[in-house]
Amino acid sequence: MKGVERIMKLVTLIEKATQSEKQTVAVAAAEDEEVIEAVYLALEKNMANFMLFGQKEEILRMMNEKYPGMENNENIKLIHTDTNIIAAEQAVKAVTRNEANVLMKGNIPTATILKAVLNKDYGLRTGHVLSHVAVFEIPGYERYTIVTDAAMNIAPDLEQKVQIVNHAVKVAKGVGIEMPKVAPLAAVEVVNPAMQATLDAALLTQMNRRGQISGCIIDGPLALDNAVSTLAAKQKGIGGDVAGHADILLVPTIEVGNVLYKSLIYFANAKVGAVIAGAKTPIVLTSRADSAESKLYSLALALCTANSIF
Repeated sequence: MKGVERIMKLVTLIEKATQSEKQTVAVAAAEDEEVIEAVYLALEKNMANFMLFGQKEEILRMMNEKYPGMENNENIKLIHTDTNIIAAEQAVKAVTRNEANVLMKGNIPTATILKAVLNKDYGLRTGHVLSHVAVFEIPGYERYTIVTDAAMNIAPDLEQKVQIVNHAVKVAKGVGIEMPKVAPLAAVEVVNPAMQATLDAALLTQMNRRGQISGCIIDGPLALDNAVSTLAAKQKGIGGDVAGHADILLVPTIEVGNVLYKSLIYFANAKVGAVIAGAKTPIVLTSRADSAESKLYSLALALCTANSIF
């Protein structure tokens, strides 16, 4: 509700995922210790069913080493595949056949799983760009901060940014933000013809005001400080609904997104859940360096948004 501050924590996504109709997650190349731990934690909380594709003996070894008896859980189905390529293909096909609702990357190169996702015969393409949407819980900050795109699009043009915004807005609504405020980030708060990020930000703002981008409020260009700090916005004389209150930070390039993403984790001790949006279903495409906790939050985020927006 307007005027009411809510403290938004990622653990609530886990609670929400357990309360909805149980869905199934297809994991490609599940022989990964962090993935197995995330699956174990998800099963403990009764979040989802799992189809684990990969080297069956290796998956069982990892399970028995840390979680004896896990393989007997009735909510797990193990499917042996000889290679990572086959694991990716079979996991994607499980989603295509509606046997699974969410796709998750295991111990497999990103390029391999994306090749299966984009396959014209059985893949999950929709005609839109794929984009990375990360939902952060930052200590001392009362609401989620959503960063996009930190992993997929290198230097998106205006049309791609429109799609990236639309994906992020859908995810925001899936986690309970009814009218997300979007800040297209740049180094300055004014339009500078020599800085493409400021031109695109101004155009996105105008498109939003004319109804070409709906379901959110966009205002930019904004620098990071006045996008998230009411004090910084006030000091610079920047008004509007978004300044100091941004829910979604739209970065201009992948380098900016990657640095911001990792800065929040390593400097601010933020927690994060992330999905790839733009396909027929959310894709949990976490890094091998991500913790089991992050993978669990990403699973919860995907499950919370799968039915309603994809």
